[in-house]
Amino acid sequence: MSTLDETDLEILRLLVEDARRPYSDIAERVDRSAPTVSDRIDRLEELGVIERFTVDLDRSTITDGVEVLVDLDLQPGADDGVSSQLAETDWVEHVIETADSRLLAVATVQPTRARALLGEAVDLEAVESYRIHLIEQRRWSPSVGDADLALECAECGNPVTSNGDSVVIDGERYHFCCPVCRSSFEERYASLSESA
Repeated sequence: MSTLDETDLEILRLLVEDARRPYSDIAERVDRSAPTVSDRIDRLEELGVIERFTVDLDRSTITDGVEVLVDLDLQPGADDGVSSQLAETDWVEHVIETADSRLLAVATVQPTRARALLGEAVDLEAVESYRIHLIEQRRWSPSVGDADLALECAECGNPVTSNGDSVVIDGERYHFCCPVCRSSFEERYASLSESA
C-alpha cells in the first residue's frame, strides 16, 4: 500500500488550483515527467483520494434565480432518501447531511418558487421544519494542507498503513490493514456472493 509523498501532495495542490491544468505543466512544477504525473493521478483516483474532476459553476450567471441555502430539519428516523432526492434536482448544487438529522442545500431558485420546488423534490412528510435563507456571498476554498493518506480497513476499520493492501472486487476497490483482514473479507464476500 502506498502513502502520499510530497510529490503527490503538490500534484493535489496544483489540481485544486486548476483541475484543467495540463499534465505537462504539473510535471514541470513537480520535476517529474508527464507520464509519471499521469500515473500518480491515476493511482490517486484508484485510492479514492481524487473522486472526480468537476467544474464549479456560478449558476446565477446562467439561470434566472437567486442563490439560497435550504435548511431542512428532518423527522426522527426519516428516510435517507431525502438527501438523494434533493441532490438529484437540477436547481440544487450541494447537499450536506449533518449528524443531527439536518440537510443543508445550496440552490438557485426564483424566490417565489422555492417552496413549490422543495415540495416537488422531497416528501415533505419527512421534513419537520425548513428555512430558506438568501445567500449574500459564499466562498469555496479547498486546500490540501499537510494531509496524510487516511484509508480505513474495509474489514476491521483500523487505519491502513504502508504495510496495507488493496484489491478490486467486482469493480470496487477495498483497502486492508493486513493480509489477514483481506483474506477474511474476501472469504466473507465470496460466501455472500454464492448465497445471493
